Amino acid sequence: MTDRLLWHGGALDEATARFGDPGPAGWLDLSTGIAPRPYPFPPVPPTAWTRLPQAADEALFLDTVRRVHRVPAAAGLAALPGEQGVLPVLADVGAPAGEVVVPDPGYGGHAEAWTLAGRPVNAVPDPLAWAGRAAVVVLINPNNPTGQTWPVDRVLDAATRQAQAGGWLIVDEAFAEVTPGISVLPWAGRPGLVVLRSLGKFFGLPGARLGWLAGPPGLEAAVARRLGPWAVSGPALFIGRAAEGNALWRRRQRLRLDNRRRRLDGVLAGAGFTLAGGTSLFRYVEVPAPTHAHDWFNALARRGILVRAFAGDATHLRVGLPPDRQGLSRLARALAETTARP
Repeated sequence: MTDRLLWHGGALDEATARFGDPGPAGWLDLSTGIAPRPYPFPPVPPTAWTRLPQAADEALFLDTVRRVHRVPAAAGLAALPGEQGVLPVLADVGAPAGEVVVPDPGYGGHAEAWTLAGRPVNAVPDPLAWAGRAAVVVLINPNNPTGQTWPVDRVLDAATRQAQAGGWLIVDEAFAEVTPGISVLPWAGRPGLVVLRSLGKFFGLPGARLGWLAGPPGLEAAVARRLGPWAVSGPALFIGRAAEGNALWRRRQRLRLDNRRRRLDGVLAGAGFTLAGGTSLFRYVEVPAPTHAHDWFNALARRGILVRAFAGDATHLRVGLPPDRQGLSRLARALAETTARP
C-alpha cells in the first residue's frame, strides 16, 4: 500500500493505479469524512468568476461566520484556502518556539506541517494533558479518526494554562459542525486560543477549498499577509456565505447524517466489525480478529470500494458514509464476499 493511500483519503487516481479501473460502477469512495450530500449552493454570479476576489466579498463571508457561530467581536477572523492551507503558515505568524504536541492517532497534516517548520513534534493520546508544558498544543475536536470529543470546559481550561505559559492551543474543529455543542468559537479571541474550521466536511464541498481561522486580535492580519492577496476564490466566498448562513439546511443535514450513520453501523456490525468511535460523518471500526486491517483495505479496493487504513495500525479502519442505499448495499455485498478471507 502506498504511503499516500495510508496518509490521506480521496486518492482515487492512486487507487486506480494500484488496483485498476473499478469498472462502470466507478469507485465507491468511503475513504474521506466528507458528507455525501453536499450543500445545494445557488448559482454563482458571473462576477465571482470574472473579477478578482474583493475585500468586501471576504468581509461578507466572515461577517456571516461571526454571526452564525457567535464569534466575539474582538476575535480576529481570517478566510483560508481550506483549513489545510493554513497549517504550514502558523509557524511563521507568531507561534511560540518550542515543542509541538499533536494527537495520536490524529490527522497527520498537523504533525507534517510542524515538522517541516523545524519544530520538535510529540504525538500523544491526550494533547490537553500537556497544556502549560508545550509551546503549541494541537487538539482535533472531534478527533479524526477516532471521533473522541473534549468538553468545552476542559478545552478552555487548557487554553488558559497555555496562555499563562505563553503558548498556543490550536483547536481543529473541521468536524465540529456535527456536534456544535463542543465548539469553543464563542470564546475565540482569548490569548493563545486558535480555532480552525473547514467548509469541506459537513457541507460536502471539499473542492471549494474554503476554511477560516478565529484567534486573538491581530493574528488574522498576520495570516492574511502570509497567505498573500486573493488567497480564497470569489466563488468559494460566495458559496461559503450561502452555506454558513443556511441554519435550516444545517439542522436537516445533521439529521440526514445521523440516519445514514445508523444504517452504516448496522452493515458494519453485520460483517463482524466493532465500533471503536467516529462521528456521523465517518465510523472508526476494529476489524474482526485475527484479520488485518490492511488486508480488508486491499480486498475492498479490489472490489471498487476505498476505505481508510492507517500506517502501523493493524486493527482499525475508518469508513465514510455511502452516498445512497445502493452504495450501502454495495458495501454490504463486498463485506459479505470478503468476510471469509480478506
